[in-house]
Amino acid sequence: MLKRIFDLAITIPLAVILAVPALVVACLVRMRLGSPVLFRQQRPGLGGRIFTMFKFRTMTDGRDAGGKLLPDADRLPPFGRWLRASSLDELPELINVIRGDMSLVGPRPLLPEYLPLYSSEQARRHEVRPGITGWAQVNGRNAISWEEKFDYDVWYVDNHSLLLDLKILFMTVGRVLGREGVAAEGSVTAERFLGAQASRPAGKQDGSS
Repeated sequence: MLKRIFDLAITIPLAVILAVPALVVACLVRMRLGSPVLFRQQRPGLGGRIFTMFKFRTMTDGRDAGGKLLPDADRLPPFGRWLRASSLDELPELINVIRGDMSLVGPRPLLPEYLPLYSSEQARRHEVRPGITGWAQVNGRNAISWEEKFDYDVWYVDNHSLLLDLKILFMTVGRVLGREGVAAEGSVTAERFLGAQASRPAGKQDGSS
């Protein structure tokens, strides 16, 4: 309950302050990338329950001659890259926080298709609401391995507090300004998660010493 009050006390005034900048971004997205302006995607939240997450779109709908969507790298123009690097594409997630789908701080909500791929320990990331930012985001974001991300997520689940949330929020500002860890090396975004076993380096499989 205290965390929820904390979220609303920060998010509602922040949403008011950022309303005009968000409107400007929305207009730029409409002009540069087309419509719809908002990207909606199903994501698992607290307890693995599915909700609709909102972001500003960063990709075009470019398709090949056969009508198939082009690879992400070909559909992500410089403007979209800038939106991601500046994290301005995340602004609509404030709606999710106000609705109670998300928190300001928590493990990032990933794809529903990953749910059956987690180990029992990794699945503990769903014991708290997902966040706009989190402990993994301020410790590497998309530039670290899946195993490291999940270790950070579970550590947050076991240690979260309002003071830690404040620390993460302040650290997030620095990471965003420095544009650190926006994408995995050699990729325009994070690599896909292939499962708990695949995320571990050689010799680090479950059950090995």
